[in-house]
Amino acid sequence: MRALVLEQYKQFTLANDYPEPQIGPHEVLVRVRSCGICGSDVHGFDGSSGRRIPPIIMGHEASGEITEVGSAVTAFKPGDRVTFDSMISCGKCFYCRKGKPNLCDDRQVLGVSCDEYRRHGAFAEYVNVPEHIVYKMPDGLSFDHAAMVEPVSVAVHAVNITPLGLGDTALVVGAGMIGLLTLQALRAAGAGTIVIADLADDRLALAKTLGADIALNPKTDNVPAALKELTGGRGADVALEAVGATPTVKTCIDSVRKGGAVTLIGNITPTVEFGLQPVVTREISVFGSCASANDYPACLELLARGAIQVDPMISAKGSLDEGPSYFDRLYSHEPNLTKVILNP
Repeated sequence: MRALVLEQYKQFTLANDYPEPQIGPHEVLVRVRSCGICGSDVHGFDGSSGRRIPPIIMGHEASGEITEVGSAVTAFKPGDRVTFDSMISCGKCFYCRKGKPNLCDDRQVLGVSCDEYRRHGAFAEYVNVPEHIVYKMPDGLSFDHAAMVEPVSVAVHAVNITPLGLGDTALVVGAGMIGLLTLQALRAAGAGTIVIADLADDRLALAKTLGADIALNPKTDNVPAALKELTGGRGADVALEAVGATPTVKTCIDSVRKGGAVTLIGNITPTVEFGLQPVVTREISVFGSCASANDYPACLELLARGAIQVDPMISAKGSLDEGPSYFDRLYSHEPNLTKVILNP
């Protein structure tokens, strides 16, 4: 099969005769139709994440058609249009039995290679995945849009674990891919006024078209003061941080009311700093949100009925042959290039 292989950091090989994956009794073989380039893939491209040790076929935001099923598979058949979770959970550990597969003790992620395991991903013509992480696509949902269900699930999971009440004022800090999806998930969950903050005016403009009521740029706007003015001096009920840096976490904490909640989604730095006393004395709840947990069915439904829009965030589509070029462009932070979908 054809596959895009990271042979060395910052160096891809487009293999035309890579061995096709062999499936086990509980696995299916998927002919990949669409696979998105995730920000974590770009960080893996140069080795900075430590989670893409070459050689590896990356790619975990994908959809396609089943071409073969294992001997023990009962829920799927060849020809089914499917997408699948990026994370492979064991189904047996304490956390899996608690309904938290994202915290599985033996979790693996497609397209990741590290010291513990190597699991090839979906920048290839075929990928093998366990039956229990596969989901049928709703009729009418395109392969490109279905490939976006993984980042959608990250946003939906974060909103699901946030103590949000109907009509609550919500702040989203960061208008990148996850932030833009988070604001849409907040709208679908019944939030009242949604405020989004980012340093890029073009991203803020897009956020307004996707449902944000107010867009603030910290370069010119005092975000905590604006939230207090909006809410009679209290602050936002909830804030969701989609960057992962000290200044943005601080903005969230400073912007919520007493007894409010802050959910941390961003994960680009290993440590951040924030004031302990403001959190304790104002009794702010701080939640960490990791990937997703059983959120795919709801996400597929939200995508199918248009409650969450992903097309405005898809900047480009290309073939596997164009993959190395798109990685270079994403790595260099080319303006207006947000999400790239490869179609193997």
